[in-house]
Amino acid sequence: MRIATWNVNSITARLPRLLDWLGAAEPDVLCLQELKCSDAAFPYDAIGELGYGAATYCAGRWNGVAILSRAGLGDVTRGLADEPEFVDEGALFGARERRAIGATCNGVRVWSLYAPNGRAPGHPHFRYKLEWLAALQHTVTAENGDQPLALLGDFNVAPTDDDVYDIADFADSTHVTEPERQALAALRSSGLTDIVPRALKGDRPYTYWDYRQLAFAKDNGMRIDLILGNPAFTEAVQDAYVDRNARKDSPAGPPSDHAPVVVDLAFPS
Repeated sequence: MRIATWNVNSITARLPRLLDWLGAAEPDVLCLQELKCSDAAFPYDAIGELGYGAATYCAGRWNGVAILSRAGLGDVTRGLADEPEFVDEGALFGARERRAIGATCNGVRVWSLYAPNGRAPGHPHFRYKLEWLAALQHTVTAENGDQPLALLGDFNVAPTDDDVYDIADFADSTHVTEPERQALAALRSSGLTDIVPRALKGDRPYTYWDYRQLAFAKDNGMRIDLILGNPAFTEAVQDAYVDRNARKDSPAGPPSDHAPVVVDLAFPS
């Protein structure tokens, strides 16, 4: 069974590349993040022509997550238990951002996750990020059992200093602060293992490179797209890798600033 995760940074802009990648990589399940479309605007027909069903949780211009599967889609859950809301500057009402969707695919429970960015330490969005990660932990703790379970997506946290190209460039920035890393560690303490993909270049399997300052060409990246699995999932892992080719320029259109992370599994029969 092949399961993958990819922050596509707009499914509308990335649809030709996504369809090409699905045809080439042939994942059984693909978790998508940052779709930037409404549920109604999601390209169900184009995805369906390749044999995939889709469960989506999108609101429009920002955020949005989905699970594509040709291995079934059962027990779909949209949102987290006791998920916090964020009230942006100038907003009259809070709104629950659409950042988490879970489904069971051929006996494997998967969550597609897009953690809040946090914006800056001390910003209200940073506090919301920590509260959101705590809600994720509560949701996962309630679900974690003997069934294979995995959390896949853009966590917007680099677990260690080795997961960024130069920690000195991240002073006073989000993604690398102690509170964020403690929240991620608390999540892993719920019985989850960080499945680190093998590197295809150098020794650091980055998953994100900024569009600016030739970051991808210089390999100035971060590992923030993660796969966390419980023991039943982790024991089945045969291989895991970052598909850096999907981050390169292509006739199919401009790339996302993230690359897909892929894990291959073999479950006992």
